Amino acid sequence: MERLHLLGYLTLYIMAFMPMTSCDQLREYRIELPFGVDEFQVGHLYSVAMASMLETGGGEGFEIIVNEPVDRLMDKESRARVFRPTEPAVHTDGQYTHKLLQLASKVPNFVRLLAPTGSLEAHEKSWNFYPVTRTEYSNVYMREHFYEIVETVYLPGRCENENVFGLEGEELEKRVVDVIKITEDPVDSRDYKESEDPLKCISKITGRLPLKADWMNDANSVMCAYKLVSYRFNWWGLQTKVEALLVKATRRVLQNLHRQAVCWLDEWYGMPMAELRLFEKLTKEELDKMRNQGDVKGMKEV
Repeated sequence: MERLHLLGYLTLYIMAFMPMTSCDQLREYRIELPFGVDEFQVGHLYSVAMASMLETGGGEGFEIIVNEPVDRLMDKESRARVFRPTEPAVHTDGQYTHKLLQLASKVPNFVRLLAPTGSLEAHEKSWNFYPVTRTEYSNVYMREHFYEIVETVYLPGRCENENVFGLEGEELEKRVVDVIKITEDPVDSRDYKESEDPLKCISKITGRLPLKADWMNDANSVMCAYKLVSYRFNWWGLQTKVEALLVKATRRVLQNLHRQAVCWLDEWYGMPMAELRLFEKLTKEELDKMRNQGDVKGMKEV
């Protein structure tokens, strides 16, 4: 085992001093949801908080380091970092979060064997100016050799905008569009729960659930979550394999999270934002307790 970890350190040393070819990938995920854009503002925040608790335990999961308001009139450099010129104008202040993710059981075994001690964690930094958000994932060991960036725009109507992010040239050429259908796409057997199946879960408060197979054709409200995901994993000899796993894992996470958000409708519907912020504060306290208790929870390796 020590020899394998020494190999991991050697690989990182090579990465630091050898020029490497960029293997960036660009995926645009589109997810239709049975909500209005305004009402889902609380829904998506609630679902992220709930999902973080389902993924935390046994020494792994989420630690919330920062969760604080951000002024929409931030400096030009920060605005340029968060927003694309083509994205909707932001008229409200936002929220910035910084989380630490302990991921040892979520990565493939061959990565665990090679990775130096303490390297299997990711920093998540997110700027939420709903209906526009940006989330960045990084790793202190791999520095510029690894990142995942998720840019999101929520818009009313079906997922029919072919270039909501205003991509041009190489970005547009490289982009792969992947439509995630919450009631049609097969779900990993390790993830499936009847209580999180939009075709079977019930909403007593709104009467919108369960959904029908063709729900998007006659629903009162339909919106689309457009998510542009950029990946880079430059690890000598492993780029192609790990980037393929990142793509697979991202789709799985997005599919599960949005199915959960639908089925948790009665838990967040009509919740005031002040109550949601209190829920997030309590979630942070609960995560601090849960991280080092019980068994590892949530998704296992891809």
